[in-house]
Amino acid sequence: MPTEVILPKVDMDMVTGQISRWFAEEGARVKKGDVLFEIETDKAAMEIDAPASGVLRDVTGKQGVDIAVGAAVAWIYADGEAYGAGLEQEKAPISPLEGEMSAKPTEGGAVPPASQPVTPPSALPGISPSRGEIGQSPSVARATPLARRLAREAGLDLSAVSGTGPHGRVVKADVDAAIAGGGAKPATKAAPAGAPVAPAAAPAAPVKAMSDEQVLKLFEQGSYELTPHDNMRKTIARRLVEAKTTIPHFYLTLDCELDALLALRTQINATAPMKKTDKGDAPAYKLSVNDMVIKAFAMALKAVPDANASWTESAMVKHKHADVGVAVSIPGGLITPIIRHADEKTLSTISNEMKDLASRARSRKLKPEEYQGGTTAVSNLGMFGIKDFAAVINPPHATILAVGAGEERAVVKNGEIKIATVMSVTLSTDHRAVDGALGAELLVAFKRLIENPMGMLV
Repeated sequence: MPTEVILPKVDMDMVTGQISRWFAEEGARVKKGDVLFEIETDKAAMEIDAPASGVLRDVTGKQGVDIAVGAAVAWIYADGEAYGAGLEQEKAPISPLEGEMSAKPTEGGAVPPASQPVTPPSALPGISPSRGEIGQSPSVARATPLARRLAREAGLDLSAVSGTGPHGRVVKADVDAAIAGGGAKPATKAAPAGAPVAPAAAPAAPVKAMSDEQVLKLFEQGSYELTPHDNMRKTIARRLVEAKTTIPHFYLTLDCELDALLALRTQINATAPMKKTDKGDAPAYKLSVNDMVIKAFAMALKAVPDANASWTESAMVKHKHADVGVAVSIPGGLITPIIRHADEKTLSTISNEMKDLASRARSRKLKPEEYQGGTTAVSNLGMFGIKDFAAVINPPHATILAVGAGEERAVVKNGEIKIATVMSVTLSTDHRAVDGALGAELLVAFKRLIENPMGMLV
């Protein structure tokens, strides 16, 4: 029985693909592992290996034509095997593992196995089983799939478009320029009489996430265990997808010197009054850097009120108070309890309130009003040594501040190199509500308070 050569899935959202080049001709003898053809994507050109040794026959995959993932593009006949067996035998759909091929990415990256049913050559419209032509007409230009689609939609003949990509390949910019300049001729050339008709490209299916079954098939049986999602994990996943797909994130990063803040924190903690507790006398409060970050960010929002907002389709919601949510890691996920009116509270009040909220968050005893709403949020990974990162906005907020670790760095002051404790912060903004300049103004106000912390005490 001849070995099927299929078009593999080389990208997660790939439904159809195009062969940009064949390296072996009809009737050629190939060895297992030889490069047969190249699939072109917008990211890379992937070389596909022969799954078996023998003679290449019944090549149906044409260059420059959309082909369904998992469809057969050729057959390889073993020595002495009767020619035509691959066409006479009805092809049943194959599983992704049965149709797995080795693919060598020319620009790096692994290729997952194909996951679509195979269509026999006799079932492809316009393909004659007795014909084995391969190759590409000299008039068909080399182009990226995106450029081909744009040209097809605009009715342009790619052979009339000059390519500026590698090796003269036509890219999106070339098609855009041809459309704008009217320099490309319409694709009205009729096919020669008797020539096989290329199958019509199927409409692109909407991008979908891999199913549970598709994911598990990629791993060896017995090499994993399944932990069902609880409601919190499902909610986190749903809200993160909502945030990243509906909010246009914009990022601003700034470095803040912490030496003055650390000195003030030490002084305040050292003069904290004592109070009686079940475990004996203890300080009435003990400020953390994060407590002071919360206060500074709340005061910065009050100083730049246009940034203390939420987006809705009908109006901008301008908040009168700075209610700061603080990301707290708990088993199985995270939750964001809120310090209400943080701009109006003292540092000691924020510190004690934050400790209470974090403790009850970890034991899952928060009330809904203690973690729902808020006008912004702070996510601090500095205690883990993370230098900087970008956080995902938590709707309906329009901002979130990601706080990195304070570390000693060399800085230039008055032409001299000094050592300072520096903390990097990144502000993520909803660009619909907070533009770049407005976000920068907010971050500068925050930096001013962090570097001049006495301003938080008056």
